[in-house]
Amino acid sequence: MSVLGFNSIVYSQNKTPLFPTSIKKLEAHQDTLKEFAYYLNTDSLTEDRMIADSQFTRTLVRALQTPFSFYYPFDSVKGVAKLYAPDSSFRIITWNLQYDDYYCRQRGAIQMNTKNGALKLFPLRDASEFTDHPEDSVRSVKNWIGATYYNVIKKEYQGKSFYTLFGIDANNAMSTIKWMEVLHFSQQGEPIFGGPFFSYERDSIPVPAKYRIQLEYKKNARVLLNYIPDMDLILMDHLISENDDSAHKWTYVPDGDQEGFRWEKGKWIHINKVFTQKLRDGQAPREIPLFEKKN
Repeated sequence: MSVLGFNSIVYSQNKTPLFPTSIKKLEAHQDTLKEFAYYLNTDSLTEDRMIADSQFTRTLVRALQTPFSFYYPFDSVKGVAKLYAPDSSFRIITWNLQYDDYYCRQRGAIQMNTKNGALKLFPLRDASEFTDHPEDSVRSVKNWIGATYYNVIKKEYQGKSFYTLFGIDANNAMSTIKWMEVLHFSQQGEPIFGGPFFSYERDSIPVPAKYRIQLEYKKNARVLLNYIPDMDLILMDHLISENDDSAHKWTYVPDGDQEGFRWEKGKWIHINKVFTQKLRDGQAPREIPLFEKKN
């Protein structure tokens, strides 16, 4: 559900579980968070950014301890991603802390929507620097891959809910990384990141399923990795090295083709090439038909 949708819940009469005194308290916290968020994103000194990050985190936790704080969107706090699950079961708050041009780490937490308004929070610990093979591991909140999320969608299979997260990692001065992974919850309600959800079983040369998708590419290149609702499909730019140097991901850029993933029976099935028609200048692409029409 969008943040705008939650604004209407928070402030519409007779519907909000937030008391006016709680809203005033959260507004005061929001003013403080705005200031800390500004400095952790813009201050020129690493030490000051780290201090602002620490103060932001402590203030955020205090704010979230307010009963039913889940319904307060903090939409005036810029530079921090706040995504609600489509079914409103949780929200995930993430941000980037840049130490220097070559080192950054992601911060974040998952806040659950509880019936009594009490805080149930899962802090996320970025363990990406200790990861050699990020695409083949199931992870918990203690060894999170680290991303600032820009989209979340929900799919279901056999009565279970699966949430696909799309995120970005500033990485370093040479390259940026985009991530896609599936989040679900254990029977005990614990978050689980990743799993063999990205299947290549229909490729001409099948490869083992991936537990998450990593796209590393040249800094400032424009790369698509997102769910397209009208197509009910994930689109992903196909990347190649711009100077035929495949060993260095910071040379990778889109080549004009797009891969895809379609949700089927609890997995995202890989489509090697979504658009196959050769286009004339100015002509829009058209999705490849997966099933031919019968007379």
